[in-house]
Amino acid sequence: MKLTIRKRTLGTIPLLEVVEEARRNDTLPLIVYYHGWQSSKELVLTQGRYLAEAGFRVLLPDAANHGERKQPITKIPSLTFWQSIHTNLFEFGFIVNHFKKLGVVDDRIAAGGVSMGGITTCALLTHHPEIKAAACIMGSPQPVKYRERIMGHASKLDRFFPHDYESLLGWVPDYDLSYHPETLGDRPVLFWHGIHDVIVPYDHVEEFVKENPDRNLTFIEEDEEHLVKVPTMKEITAFFLKEMIKVNE
Repeated sequence: MKLTIRKRTLGTIPLLEVVEEARRNDTLPLIVYYHGWQSSKELVLTQGRYLAEAGFRVLLPDAANHGERKQPITKIPSLTFWQSIHTNLFEFGFIVNHFKKLGVVDDRIAAGGVSMGGITTCALLTHHPEIKAAACIMGSPQPVKYRERIMGHASKLDRFFPHDYESLLGWVPDYDLSYHPETLGDRPVLFWHGIHDVIVPYDHVEEFVKENPDRNLTFIEEDEEHLVKVPTMKEITAFFLKEMIKVNE
C-alpha cells in the first residue's frame, strides 16, 4: 500500500496528513493524533503510518511551542506545558472543521495521543461528544492531580512559582475527565501505560479505570517505562480499527 504524507499549514498550525494515496480524496474516518512534550509531529509519524494503512485519514499536528512552532521553554514551571495543551484544545475543532469543509471527513472522528498528547485527548473527551473513540497513551485523565504533582515538584526544587498558580490554570478542572466521567457515555477509550512510568504516573490511569467500571474502557498495562514501542503502536491501530471501521461493516 502506498501512502501519501502531505505537509499542511492550517492558519498557524503545521500538521502532517497521512492517508492511503489511492483514497486521499475519499471520505474516510479521521484520527487526530497528538505528540508528547518536547516532541513533534514527525515523532508520531510511525503511528500515523500504521493507522493510515488501516484505512484512516490521520492528522498529526505540531502543538504550540513544539516542532515547527518551537519556542524557548519559560523558566516558570509548567507554563509552556499547559499553554501547549490549552492551545491543542482550542485548535482541535478548527482542524476537524477544515477537513469537513474539504468534504473528506464525516462523523467518524477519533482522537489519540502520547504523554502530553494523551492528556490532551482525555481533556477533549470532556467537551467533544463528536469524538467516537479515543486512545490515551502514557497520558493522564486526571490533569488536576498532574497540576498538583508539578507544583509539588517545583516546590521541592525551590523554584519560583506564581502564588495564584491554580487560578491561572482555572480551566483545568473543567477538562479533567476524572471529574466528568459521565461525558464519556459509552464511547470506547483505550488507555495504555507502563507500570514503571515516572513521568506521567501510572496510578492516575489505574485509579480512573477502577473508579469507572461501567465505562467502555480498555486498559493495557505493560512492564515498561515512559516509552512506546512498535507492538504498542500495533495495539493502538487494532483498537481504532475495531471501534471505528469494523464496527460499521
